[in-house]
Amino acid sequence: MQRIKTGEEWGKIVKQSKDQPILLLKFSMTCISSISALNEFKALNTNLLKYLVIVQMERDVSNSIEKELDVKHESPQFLILLNGKGIWQATHYKIKRTLLAEAIHAYVN
Repeated sequence: MQRIKTGEEWGKIVKQSKDQPILLLKFSMTCISSISALNEFKALNTNLLKYLVIVQMERDVSNSIEKELDVKHESPQFLILLNGKGIWQATHYKIKRTLLAEAIHAYVN
């Protein structure tokens, strides 16, 4: 899992999603459900690239994600990116390994 810290890094990831699916978690350091989501995201067994945005530290990146993908900001928020778009998302306590694995199977494989 790699952290996205800059708009430039975010732009590269959007371009990268045109060649391969990307998994993204937006995480809040002050939200209890974010801790659970982060643990589920870390434990997700996949070969897909996983990225993390800490919303308090990378507010500009978080705002760019909301604007560019046309998704309402939530935290925690899990997104599957493909072809430069967010094709699936889950928020809060719906971020569970089994649900994420099912979404990956349904939307990526």
